Amino acid sequence: MKIGIVLRELHRSENDLAHELLQVADRHKVDHEIFHVARDLAEWSQRHVREIAEIAEAYGEQLDPEAEGESGLVGRALERSSELVGRAKAPGLLLLRDLREIYMKAGGVSVDWEMLGQAAQGIKHRDLLQLTKRCHPDTLRQMRWANGKLKESSTQVLVS
Repeated sequence: MKIGIVLRELHRSENDLAHELLQVADRHKVDHEIFHVARDLAEWSQRHVREIAEIAEAYGEQLDPEAEGESGLVGRALERSSELVGRAKAPGLLLLRDLREIYMKAGGVSVDWEMLGQAAQGIKHRDLLQLTKRCHPDTLRQMRWANGKLKESSTQVLVS
């Protein structure tokens, strides 16, 4: 069985998505909605990382249950860059790029959840299936949020 490989990749992808959401939140601190929602969505992925790590042991994988966070130095640098972005001439373009990146990463995570869910059904592993049923809807919501913000912002940013 290659379930461990999928769990390892899903763990990495969720970690990457959480990190990206935190970076976007910090880059766009001046936009309170982006800041707060992106941080909330990052917490979902961090929870997924913990849950994946818990179940992965049963499939031969030792994964870190702690999601990668921001270091103090990186956090301060991101805070400074957020202030600069807030005053930059093209923060809208950066926001569109960031939202696109979130959407693409969440899409990849969603595909991983789909593969895991299909395998779980095929081998009748209820623990895996329950994990996918708990976590995959969060990932779909992360995608919908990024897509909605892209739709909301694109015209204004690209036409002005």
